[in-house]
Amino acid sequence: MKMPTPDAAIVARRREIADHLQRLLAPESVIASDEERRVYESDGLTAYRQPPLIAVLPSSTAEVSAVLAYCQVEGIKIVPRGAGTSLSGGALPLADAITLGLGKLNRVLEIDLPNRTVTVQPGVTNLGITRAVEHAGFYYAPDPSSQIACTIGGNIAENSGGVHCLKYGLTTNNVLGLEFVLMNGEVVRLGGKHLDAGGYDLMGVLTGSEGLLGVVTEVTVRVLPKPSHLKAMMIGFPTSEQAGECVARVIAGGIIPAGMEMMDKPAIHAAEAFVHVGYPLDVGALLIIELDGPECEIDAYMVRIEAIAGECSAVSCRVSRSEAERLGFWAGRKAAFPAVGRISPDYYCMDGTIPRRRLAEVLARMEALSAQYGLKVANVFHAGDGNLHPLILYDANQPGELERCEEFGAEILKLCVEVGGVLTGEHGVGVEKRDLMPAMFDEHDLDHQMRLKCAFDPDHLLNPGKVFPQLRRCAELGRMHVHHGELPFPDLERF
Repeated sequence: MKMPTPDAAIVARRREIADHLQRLLAPESVIASDEERRVYESDGLTAYRQPPLIAVLPSSTAEVSAVLAYCQVEGIKIVPRGAGTSLSGGALPLADAITLGLGKLNRVLEIDLPNRTVTVQPGVTNLGITRAVEHAGFYYAPDPSSQIACTIGGNIAENSGGVHCLKYGLTTNNVLGLEFVLMNGEVVRLGGKHLDAGGYDLMGVLTGSEGLLGVVTEVTVRVLPKPSHLKAMMIGFPTSEQAGECVARVIAGGIIPAGMEMMDKPAIHAAEAFVHVGYPLDVGALLIIELDGPECEIDAYMVRIEAIAGECSAVSCRVSRSEAERLGFWAGRKAAFPAVGRISPDYYCMDGTIPRRRLAEVLARMEALSAQYGLKVANVFHAGDGNLHPLILYDANQPGELERCEEFGAEILKLCVEVGGVLTGEHGVGVEKRDLMPAMFDEHDLDHQMRLKCAFDPDHLLNPGKVFPQLRRCAELGRMHVHHGELPFPDLERF
């Protein structure tokens, strides 16, 4: 995995740049020492590390604007960073770039329950939004497994999902308004508390743009009333293929649960050893299905789901009898990633999405790939919307294992595309999937995406080296190049 060659002239100016930034921000908000910069050398994709040129921690939109405007003039790259929980290397620093941390922008600005909206700064955690409104019986629906730590700004960058995105949508379906700063320092507002706006969906463009277009400094989200009733089912199957078939049949039957998650045997055993919630250890796969709404509707759906599961050879079915038991069902699922970390020195978390009807097939082929590469896999994922999260277990201390793990992961993602899926569901492309983009997009597709990037950031200073498999200059895509104020062929008539 190669990153852009650092600009030696910029690296040589580190002290000068830091001194200037200390005039724009509080001195303690500029981190330039070797020891302190190392704190920011990686995000959640810890296989890759690189200390930044400098890290800065602005406290306001005005400070973000000042930093970006200065960097635009000086030609200094910027890597935006939220909580650093990205699993695709989206916040991986560059040796000649400033890491712009948004952790100090962490205030809840407004709670407007009559309009069912909350406005926050980007450093507020995902779970922090729910905690701000739960006293009034409301919550924020998207709930990534890292919700206790990940921030709403990072959720915007990656278009994060979570357990309940099956019924309530991903981040893009729950964001109403954004304030963001362009690379030249200009502050732009999109949307608001209203449901929708006319014109191009620029807010949709920003959501999932992985820090390549602008830096988000304020977010307005919708919050929902807590459902009147919630129940969860825990259904065991002999094999992952049978559990996958059950998922496809439930959705095909017109039942849309609030959440529908799947764990295979390695993940079940790891989670149970970690949280001790009573997961069955004699099954090959486990479905956790949550239903919400009126109690009579939930009960009716549960009868239908149990019947479908029986047709798919389910060997156990347990229904939560209390709120504590329901939360217990989810405790293992929410803790699955750290639980797997207890059974392997390292793991590589993948993220691809496939059509639900291909689940059984893909899981079987993934098992064959596991044998081929000699690396075990633990599967825990959003089964209801086909968003896979295979955890490839490896040991980075063993020569060649990381490289073999990367090759295995690439084959999984190519398989996802082959069966009609996509490279990412919610983790983003970052550096992890960057070089696989041609498996899904041809050159024309990538050029059109790059043109959009050029419209927001023509000098490619925002998060370079991410998403696009090779660097392109905007002039290479047909932009009119102006050199020293002169257009090419000035004698030609312009239309």
